[in-house]
Amino acid sequence: MKDTPIEITAHPSINAIDPVEWDACACPEAAEGRPSDPFTTHRFLKALEDSKSVGPGSGWQPQYLTASQDGQMIAAAPLYAKGHSQGEYIFDHNWAHAYENAGGRYYPKLQIAVPFTPATGRRFLTRPGYEITGMSALIQGAVEIAASNELSSLHATFCTEAEALAGGEMGLLTRTSQQFHWVNDGYADFDAFMASLASRKRKNLRKERQQANGFGGEIIELTGDQIQPEHWDAFWIFYQDTGSRKWGTPYLTRKFFDIAHKTLLDDMLMVLALRDGRPVAGALNFIGRDALFGRYWGCTEHHPCLHFELCYYRAIDFAIRRGLDKVEAGAQGEHKLARGYLPVATHSLHWFGDPGFRDAVARYLEAEKSAIDHEIEVLTSYGPFRKTDMEDHQ
Repeated sequence: MKDTPIEITAHPSINAIDPVEWDACACPEAAEGRPSDPFTTHRFLKALEDSKSVGPGSGWQPQYLTASQDGQMIAAAPLYAKGHSQGEYIFDHNWAHAYENAGGRYYPKLQIAVPFTPATGRRFLTRPGYEITGMSALIQGAVEIAASNELSSLHATFCTEAEALAGGEMGLLTRTSQQFHWVNDGYADFDAFMASLASRKRKNLRKERQQANGFGGEIIELTGDQIQPEHWDAFWIFYQDTGSRKWGTPYLTRKFFDIAHKTLLDDMLMVLALRDGRPVAGALNFIGRDALFGRYWGCTEHHPCLHFELCYYRAIDFAIRRGLDKVEAGAQGEHKLARGYLPVATHSLHWFGDPGFRDAVARYLEAEKSAIDHEIEVLTSYGPFRKTDMEDHQ
């Protein structure tokens, strides 16, 4: 590896970074097809910024970090200065309260993340061959920015397990959280998946699907150019309803979906329930190289089990047909367990400038990890699979 200096730069706009250079770090595998993680691509981050979903007034101020050596970008990270802890899904509100009760100022903080996106992926984006050098340079650069500006902390959320292990060796605190993912065990079709379930669970699932598909209309799946502008008009209504109930204010602006229609169509699967030809519910997924990522859901009419059908069962069916390895159905939701989604660990990294506070958080994280590991073990044992298959899933 070269010994020449590495230059770290923080960019206030993704538009200042060459998309080819960024994607050479974020998704080099896309040269031969689809990116593994659609959310760290230049086009996705650009859609967030250009739509003003992030930027002034959002609490997510871009500071995209790049590392260059001999005039070539070797690594990058989606870095943001955060004025709150919303839209992260790895909760640190208790840390913020404790820090401020002790007389400190927790915000602003630095966050390496994809805004509003609880999906695991690389957060330290490196060209092939620069994995260790690039990640180390990005961490050192981000920590230096935080320390020199007297910021409380730096966080990298939903990173890969490999990044968590490497970051821990570099001195960052590691945190384990939990999500529910469906794993494709080489099923030939949805019926083969059903056959892997325990009898009672299989009957319940069939009943739910029958109820959902009997809502009085039809369910359609749209990808690429099949998604038309009028579909976004309907989905925006769904998204606003869900966003206002969950977060108070929707995170994404209407313009994001307009931009998505122009630049992200090939990355998306939209599932719509139509009644009398009119969309009454919908789910939006993003398609990765090996995974389907469930992201948004909403409805204007409530029908029994329609949410399960559009968000979970149709996602599983699509993943099987496309030969994808898994479905990540987003944050939280133990109700996913009965529908074939098993608990898995997710990972994040954390740095704190105050040594005493760092030590207190380290003790908390150690206890939390033990609790999460135990919870994953217990929940997995309650999964819907036949006993022999459950052993294969563990």
